[in-house]
Amino acid sequence: MAAITALQAYGSDQSSDESDSETREESKPESTVHLKPLDKGKTVQSLQNQLQLDAAPLVELKESVDTVQHIDPSKKEVMYNPQYEQMFAPQVGPENPFKTRQQAAVKNSLAGYIEPAHFNEFTFENQRRTFTSYGYAMDPSVDGSGMEGSQIVGSTDLAKKSEGRTVFESTKQRAGDKRKKATANDPSDIEGFEGPWATFVDEKRVMKPSAEEQEELDEILAKRSKKGRQTDEKPVEEKSTLHVKDAYDYQGRSYLHVPQDLETNVFSLEPPEKCYIPKKHIHTWTGHTKGVAAIRLFPKSGHLLLSCGMDTKIKLWEFYNNRRVLRTFLGHKQAVRDACFNNDGTKFLSAGYDKYLKLWDTETGKCISRFTNRKVPYCVKFNPAEDKQNLFVAGMSDKKIVQWDIASGEIVQEYDRHLGAVNTITFVDENQRFVSTSDDKSLRVWEWDIPVDFKYIAEPSMHSMPSVTLSPNGKWLGCQSMDNQIVIFSAQNRFKLNRKKIFKGHMVAGYACQMDFAPDMSYVVCGDADGKLNIWDWKSTKLYSKLKAHDGVCIGCIWHPHETSKVITCGWDGLIKLWD
Repeated sequence: MAAITALQAYGSDQSSDESDSETREESKPESTVHLKPLDKGKTVQSLQNQLQLDAAPLVELKESVDTVQHIDPSKKEVMYNPQYEQMFAPQVGPENPFKTRQQAAVKNSLAGYIEPAHFNEFTFENQRRTFTSYGYAMDPSVDGSGMEGSQIVGSTDLAKKSEGRTVFESTKQRAGDKRKKATANDPSDIEGFEGPWATFVDEKRVMKPSAEEQEELDEILAKRSKKGRQTDEKPVEEKSTLHVKDAYDYQGRSYLHVPQDLETNVFSLEPPEKCYIPKKHIHTWTGHTKGVAAIRLFPKSGHLLLSCGMDTKIKLWEFYNNRRVLRTFLGHKQAVRDACFNNDGTKFLSAGYDKYLKLWDTETGKCISRFTNRKVPYCVKFNPAEDKQNLFVAGMSDKKIVQWDIASGEIVQEYDRHLGAVNTITFVDENQRFVSTSDDKSLRVWEWDIPVDFKYIAEPSMHSMPSVTLSPNGKWLGCQSMDNQIVIFSAQNRFKLNRKKIFKGHMVAGYACQMDFAPDMSYVVCGDADGKLNIWDWKSTKLYSKLKAHDGVCIGCIWHPHETSKVITCGWDGLIKLWD
C-alpha cells in the first residue's frame, strides 16, 4: 500500500504543478516512466491497468551527433571533394575480432606475411656462430644491451662464464678451430719475413726417417710403382687371307688391275651427265661379324671396296662382276675406325681403337709398318699431293693432328690447337690446305706443314661435326652436324657457311653418319640412326626419299663416282648394301 500511496502522491504532484512538469520535460532523462494521475476512489487493479511503462531509450540521430561524413572503405569512387579529416578518419563501427594482422596484410610468402627486417649481416652471423659454438646468443626480440638472463637465448650459465663474449671477441681455443700461424709479416725484414708461408705455432718439425723406416718406405713405393706401371701391349701379329683361288690371272694381273669389260667407263675423269635417285636394293656384301664402321672406294676407278669392321677385320671386295670378297686383313686388336688409300691404291692406312695406325700392301696383304703415339686415332688421311705420298696425318683423341713420315716412321709435325678430339681431316684448295673438325664444335683450316690454324670457325649455334665430305667439284664441304642437319661450307677462300643449303629431316644426333654428293651435284645422300638412306635435292634442299637400308645405324654411304644411281651403304648390322 505504501507503494500505491507513493505513486498517488507522484501523480498528484505532477497534476498540481504544470510548470514544473514542463521544465522536467525539457530535462528528461534517457529512460522515463510516464504515469497518469490516479483517482482516489479506484482499486489497486484498476491502478495496475492504468500504469503504462515506456522503456524505449531516446536515440539521437547520427547526423545530430557526428557532423563528419565518413567514407565507406569498400567504395572505389568518391562523388564529392572530402576533407583530410574525412579521408583519414577512423573506420566507423566495431573492430572485427577475427581479422588478424596476417589476414589484413598482403601475403608475401607461402606461410603468410613477413615483415621486412633490417639488421647488420655481420651481427647476425656473429650471433649465429656464437650460438653454434658456445650455446648462447643475444635475444634479438629484446632491445638494449646487457647480459641479463632475459636477453640471452640458450645457456645463461655459459654466457656468464664467458662474460657474454661472441666468437669474434673470444680468444678461447675451441676444438676444430684453425691453428694459429706464426706472425712474421714485416716485409722489410728480409731474412725473417715468412708471410703466408709461416709455420703453425704448435707445428712440430718432422725429422728424416730412420734407416729402417726408409727401407720400409722404399719397399712400399716400389710395389706401388709396379702396380701403376702400364705394360706395353705388343701389337697383334698381322696377317691376311686371300679368298679367291688365284691372286693373279693368266696374264699375271692382280685384282688391283681395273677390268676392261665393264659397261661403265671407269677411266673417265668427267662425272655422269645425269644422276638418278636409287630405288631398290640390288646386292648385299656379307662377311663382317659385327658392325661396319667405314667404307672406302678404290681411288679413281672405284672397282674395289674397302670396309673397316668392328670385328677388327678389314675386308676388300669387288664392286663389279661377281662382287666377291677378295682379301681379309687381320692386324688390329680392337675395332677399326677409319682407312685411307694412297693415290694409286697400292697401299692403304688403317686406324684402330688399339691405338695403332698400320700401313698395308693392298695386293699382297702384308703389313708394311705400324705407327702409334699411344692415343686413339679417329681419322687418317694420306697427303693427296703426288710428291708427298710418304706423308700422312691422323686426328687423335688427345686433341692433336699428328703428321708422320712413312719413310722414317717418325712424327714430323703436330697441329695442336683443337680443344677436343679430332674427328675429320679433309684436304681442300688443291691439297695445299686441310680442314679439321673436332668435338670442341669448331672447324679449323690449316696450311700444310704450318702448325697454326689460319682460319677458325666457331659460332655459338654450331654443333660438333663428326663427318665431313668434299663435293666432287671441290667447291663445297658437306658437314654432318650433331643437331640433325647437314650444313654446307664453301671450300674456297673464306670457308663461309652457306645458309641457303641446310638439309634436314633425318636423325643423326650422337652418330658420325657419313654423307656424300651425287657425281653431278644433283643430290645429297646420307644415312641416319634409324638405318635409313635419305636423299635430298641439292638445289631445293627438299627431302626426296627415304629407303630402309639397315636394321641398326646406317653409318656410311658412298655414291659411286662413275655410276648414275649406284649408292653403297654400310651399317652397324654388319652388312654392306648396294642400291640402284
